[in-house]
Order: sequence, then C-alpha cells, then structure tokens
Amino acid sequence: MREPTVFIVDDDPSVRRSLVRATGIDVESFASAAELLAAARHDGPGCIVLDVRMPGMNGPALQEELGKRGQHMPIVFLSGHGDVPTTALAMKRGAVDFLTKPVDRDDLLAAIRLSLAQDAQYRARQAEYDVIDDRVKTLTPREYEVMTYVIAGMLNKQIAVELDISEETVKIHRGRVMQKLGLTSVAELARLCVKADIVPAQSRQR
Repeated sequence: MREPTVFIVDDDPSVRRSLVRATGIDVESFASAAELLAAARHDGPGCIVLDVRMPGMNGPALQEELGKRGQHMPIVFLSGHGDVPTTALAMKRGAVDFLTKPVDRDDLLAAIRLSLAQDAQYRARQAEYDVIDDRVKTLTPREYEVMTYVIAGMLNKQIAVELDISEETVKIHRGRVMQKLGLTSVAELARLCVKADIVPAQSRQR
C-alpha cells in the first residue's frame, strides 16, 4: 500500500511552506494550477489542498479540469476571500471542505484526514468494480442477455419465450453466468449487477 501524498497548490510561497510544515506527511507543492497539470499523473492515494484565487487558472477551474481528466482526488479549498457562491460551487463539485486563511492547523489536518479516508473508500469501490467488470467481460453476448433477464426477476420459461430459445438452453446459459461470476444465488447476482450498473432487461426500450 503506497503512502498517501498531499498536493498543495497555492501561488503564495509562504503559505506553501507553512502548509508543508503543518501536514506532517508526504507533500508535493505547486505554485499554480498549470504546474500541477504539467506534473506526472499521480495514481496513488492522496488529496489536494487548493487555493481558490490564483493567477491564471483558479481553484474551481482546476477542480473542473481534473474532473474532465478523470482525476478524482478529494480537494480541500483554501481562500482568504471565501464567498458563498464559490463555496457552493466547490462543494457541489465534490470538495471535501472549504477553509479560510489563515488556516487553523487542526482544521487543516482534520480536512486532510477526511479527504484521505474518502479517497481510500473511492479506491476500494473502484477496485471492486474492476474485479466485477473483468468477470462480466468473460460472459458471451447471449449469457449477458440472459443475465439481464434473470436480474429482472423472470423465470427460465419466460426468458425462453423472450429470447425464442428452449428453457433448457436458458438453464445452461444461466449456469454458466453463475459459474463465471463465482456466484451461488440470484440475490448475489442482483447485488453484483447493481454495483456494475447493469440494467435489467425489462427496463429497456424494446
């Protein structure tokens, strides 16, 4: 398990130094949004402590850009000019907290701990989804289709009619689905499909 990294983005060097001293864990600091974006992509655990107002790209704009790039590290915003609209926008986009400068060390550490906890939860969910996705990809198109009818609550004979195949063929496909996904019950299959955002067949437009 890699140690988490806190990325500090603030155009004020004195603020960056004080934040580095305050965190007490691995820190990388940047003087601008452009510097962070130009750095090598970080795929390990971490969070971002981000100034709202900076020359060039500001904090909320950087938050939006990171989202477009599929980078989902939690963000703690810092501002000496905090206002309600900026706070509301940042929080709506998923910011963990919004702290006002000068930042209280205990408040900062609490926000960082919360951010790292959220990042760990996100990574755990993503790892679980990747495992599920890999298993689902082993299904044939027909097995996948049968699975969507099963999670819709349909009986084998109903699925056979829908797909114009024999009930015995449905049973074979259904058994292979359960075997490939490593499941033993329809309830387990339903929970897996919810996690993988797989839509039951009866919800489709036909």
